[in-house]
Amino acid sequence: MTGSPQSLSEAERRIVAVWAADCAERVLPLFEREAPAESRPRDAIARARAFARGELDAAGEIRRRFVAGRAAASVNGSPAIAAARAAAQAAGVAHMGAHALGATAYAARAAELATADRPDAGLDEIRWQLEHLSLEGRVALRKLPMLGEDAAGPLGPGLLARGALGTSIRHIQAAIR
Repeated sequence: MTGSPQSLSEAERRIVAVWAADCAERVLPLFEREAPAESRPRDAIARARAFARGELDAAGEIRRRFVAGRAAASVNGSPAIAAARAAAQAAGVAHMGAHALGATAYAARAAELATADRPDAGLDEIRWQLEHLSLEGRVALRKLPMLGEDAAGPLGPGLLARGALGTSIRHIQAAIR
């Protein structure tokens, strides 16, 4: 693994991969309702869990980390697209620990988009996520730079730093500090 502050150690990535998979799996039905035969997001979550258990190595998962994200093109609804991206980010944790925050942000966004009549749905999802984050996961995630402080990774100035995704990540990072 590179020396990026967004990487985390392999042991820490295995810890946060469980949480990222749990968060992505909660919104997976939003994707599967639109594309029940499309298995890439579910497979990505399963791979994140297998990585967490030590059954897969980081090198193999680095090559496959974008597969679930491509499944977003097979659906039209915004909640389903966000759910597919949550799964892709969960799979990306094997490569870089910061992807765990991407998974949770996309999951919160999927929940928010799916329940437009509930303005707090995204915040409710974040509350659930934080309640289900282990102490070890909190300790690991505290090592990550704050969103926007390090340009070399998912927490840089890109897509995750903007809009609702950025707001979710900032909320999570503030809560675990």
